[in-house]
This record gives sequence, structure tokens and C-alpha cells, in this order.
Amino acid sequence: MSGGPYHSRYGRGTAAQRGYGARWQKARALFLTEHPLCCRCHAEGRVTPATVVDHITPHKGDQTLFWDQKNWQPLCKPHHDGAKQAEERR
Repeated sequence: MSGGPYHSRYGRGTAAQRGYGARWQKARALFLTEHPLCCRCHAEGRVTPATVVDHITPHKGDQTLFWDQKNWQPLCKPHHDGAKQAEERR
């Protein structure tokens, strides 16, 4: 793998380079305060704390889509890392 200013081990750039810096951390924390439960667990009849703010439609670098809170959903880590990621790979 080559190095470079936007290189990470996954080749996508660092979290901060992808927009997940201090501004995102603040917005994320506020969103999770306002939406504390995983929406997918809730739909399944379970109460689980949300720990991830997920972009419903992947933003792929589009800053308008990235910051559009109508495109955010609260998820638990298992839902984000499991079912949601599988959907995006399809």
C-alpha cells in the first residue's frame, strides 16, 4: 500500500479527512442525546441504546447529504456493523 496524505489502512482517508472530526463529534453527541434508542431494535420490539449515528443514504463525500439530519438514524453498533453494512454492500 502506498502512503499519502489521505491514506489509511482501508484506503479511505482518516476519519477526520472523511468529515468525522470535532464538528461531527459534537453533532453526533447531540443527535444521540435527542435520539437515544436504536431505531432498528425499536422496530423489532427491543429497547437498546444507540451508539452510532448512521447515514441512511451513504453520503460518499457529499457534504450536503453528510450534514442532512433527515439522513441520520440512531443505531446500536451491532445493527450498524451487521445488517446496515450488508445492505450497503449489495
